[in-house]
Amino acid sequence: MDERNRSIRRNRKKRKKKRLLLGCSIFFLILLGIGGFLFYNVYQAANNSFSDLERGEHSKLREESVAIGKDPINILIMGIEDYSSGGNGRTDSLMVASINPDKNSIKMLSIPRDTYVDIEGHGQTKINHAHVYGGKELTIDTVEGLLDVPIDYYATVNFKGFKDVIDEIGGVTVDVPFDFSEVSDGEAGSDKHKIYFKEGEMTLNGQEALAYVRMRKQDPRGDFGRSERQKQVIQAAIKESASVSTLLNFSDIAKHIGDNVETNLSVREMYTLKNKYGNKKIDSLTLEGVDDTINGVYYFVPTEEGLANLQNELKMQLGQEVSASETTNTETDSSESDASDYSEETQN
Repeated sequence: MDERNRSIRRNRKKRKKKRLLLGCSIFFLILLGIGGFLFYNVYQAANNSFSDLERGEHSKLREESVAIGKDPINILIMGIEDYSSGGNGRTDSLMVASINPDKNSIKMLSIPRDTYVDIEGHGQTKINHAHVYGGKELTIDTVEGLLDVPIDYYATVNFKGFKDVIDEIGGVTVDVPFDFSEVSDGEAGSDKHKIYFKEGEMTLNGQEALAYVRMRKQDPRGDFGRSERQKQVIQAAIKESASVSTLLNFSDIAKHIGDNVETNLSVREMYTLKNKYGNKKIDSLTLEGVDDTINGVYYFVPTEEGLANLQNELKMQLGQEVSASETTNTETDSSESDASDYSEETQN
């Protein structure tokens, strides 16, 4: 009788163990399926977004290619106005992210859209016209000519994609610096209307976030104030992208990225960027200049000294050689600029 009871207990334990193993196996397969699904969507989005440059593997200002995570690099981010009539739109925003893995630092420069530059084959005009004349290739060449540093990678984002991605991640929370209003873009199917922003913390949907980063005429700091708001939204989007709710919507997010983003970053390189630098503090750089009107048209004209200082600061971030006198001037100007920015932020 005891032997029979022991046998029954052994059989029960075996059945429980089998059920446990089966349950764990099913759970593992579900996780594997979700992981595979997410990876597939990332891979497909990256494939749809990937577009190499005609220039080849590296900038004309480089002697050899660089690697993300190992070498200092520059990435040019272009926000493109979306025209339904076709052709290349203008760049409404141009941002250079300069990343140095040895210093573990990221510096970001926003180039004012009205900056007066020389565009090869088209003379001197606003920098945002470069994309109209020659797309991403000519825009990259123009930015390299202005800053005298290589652009290693690029990403273009049209504004429809910007709004869709912000909506998919559930919006972004920003600290609005002052009260203002801005007219919405009024895309197909919706009327233009005023969007009101109140000083303090606000959570913005895609359309509101787009209006928030595009406004500049009411900002006392002009394009420089706008660049700070752009940086706010980028950092908020990176933070929100790591949430569980965002991962559940990842297939939709991946589709929007694939449809609205172009880049020469591979899947592995994007992962490296997110993994190494996703939570790093971003320091702002400024292009100094003056407002000017030439032949009745407004331009932002960089000063010689301000442009030289910026070029040197970017070169130091990339680990490139700068003469001793230039380095001293750049470091002094940089510290003064940081103190000025801190003062302005405190006042706001």
